[in-house]
Amino acid sequence: MSDTEDPHHVPASSQRISEWVAERILERIARGELVPGERLPGERQLAEQLHVSRVSVRAALQKLKTQGFLTAVQGGGTRVVSSAGAMDGALTEMVRVKHGNLCDLVEIRQALESWAARRATERASQEQIDHIGRVLAAMGETGRDGKQAADDMDFHLAVAQAAGSPVYLHLLATIRDILGQMMEYHHTEPFALGKEALMIDHHRAIYEAIKRRDADAAASAAADHLGWVLDRYNDLSRKAEDLSHPGAEHTP
Repeated sequence: MSDTEDPHHVPASSQRISEWVAERILERIARGELVPGERLPGERQLAEQLHVSRVSVRAALQKLKTQGFLTAVQGGGTRVVSSAGAMDGALTEMVRVKHGNLCDLVEIRQALESWAARRATERASQEQIDHIGRVLAAMGETGRDGKQAADDMDFHLAVAQAAGSPVYLHLLATIRDILGQMMEYHHTEPFALGKEALMIDHHRAIYEAIKRRDADAAASAAADHLGWVLDRYNDLSRKAEDLSHPGAEHTP
């Protein structure tokens, strides 16, 4: 996010100023500088950045809350919301009760994350690539029991941010809860039994391809990883069915 905005374009009237401030905040959201779930700077900081009064900032924030772009944070402050709403919970339930829906979601992720990995090779800054590398290194550290799922999620979010697409970030935000549950499951038995090193290798392949700016290899590595995840789900589902009555649905 830029520290300051050009003060010469600030309109004269107070009403127009608050509308102008709202437009500047929306531009930051559209550019991906403010992502779903991110907390906005405080009123004082925003006022300093935009060279306007705190009154104008407060009015702009209230307008954006009313329009559904922002929401109040408990204890004070404001954060960006996504279009998830009730869809998040509904999708989670759909995936939970039917294995076929889970497989659909993995296939959709496969397409989306392959695209994101490709875009990251084209748009990522060196700082963003270094950040992906640090997250990958954390995934491979010993003594991080219980944190692997968070590291896994951080890796995929880092690639998403490196892709430089606010639209993609909002899509991820829409399915954030079910993604979090999937990551948790991927690092528990029986899913990860003897497979942690292999999963880290999958992520390393994505990172190395992005690092060397090889778009085809990055997209392929992401597709291969999600393809393996899909095969793993199907394999575990078949084994679960063998241990239960025929026709039962089993999803994480």
